[in-house]
Amino acid sequence: MRHLFTVIKRLSNKAPLRAHVLRPLKASGLVWESGRAGDGAGRLVCGSSPGALDKVRGQVEVREEFISEAEESALLQELEPRLRKKRYEFDHWDDAIHGYRETERVQWSPAGGAVLDRVRGVAFPGGGPLLGPVHVLDLDKTGYIKPHVDSVKFCGSTIAGLSLLSDSVMRLVSQQDAADWVDLLLPRRSLYIIRGSARYDFTHEILRDEESVFGGLRVPRQRRVTVICRNLPA
Repeated sequence: MRHLFTVIKRLSNKAPLRAHVLRPLKASGLVWESGRAGDGAGRLVCGSSPGALDKVRGQVEVREEFISEAEESALLQELEPRLRKKRYEFDHWDDAIHGYRETERVQWSPAGGAVLDRVRGVAFPGGGPLLGPVHVLDLDKTGYIKPHVDSVKFCGSTIAGLSLLSDSVMRLVSQQDAADWVDLLLPRRSLYIIRGSARYDFTHEILRDEESVFGGLRVPRQRRVTVICRNLPA
């Protein structure tokens, strides 16, 4: 999976983040599309300005409680035996990830396969070829993912990930203007989807525990396992 985390730009000198301009992305139906539109819609996405949010409108999505506790447990039972054989690494080959272990999976149990089919149906409704192996990334409590863009040579226009075991904050920062940023709150058992220019024109990262804040509120990080699906380039 090394090519998937090819870094094409690192934001080492970020503009300061101004919490007073945070605004929820409400109008595009990013959250609660499963029929729960009255329960806190828009509270999982915020940004540096209305303009920053406009740049990703319709291209970022967070679906809370996409899987049940039982489905999460079933997935972890399936993944843990292979993950336990690996040690956490703190020196990623291209310096994109710190405190991680990873694996790929092609064959799934019926229960796991049903969950992945649901993810694919939501994230890739138009069909098209998907990257065959599903990427499983296990971040230690002290681990984090630095700003990067997945390789455009090997990954297509959409990335979708199931968040297991922990809440976390994903930050997207514009490659054209580092003052434009968007934060996604990724609750445990949620599904995030990044498409189009939000995937190509913004870096994305998972904040380390000590920086894990969303809309001014602390979001404690624990060990985090993500099951990630990608499509192939067109």
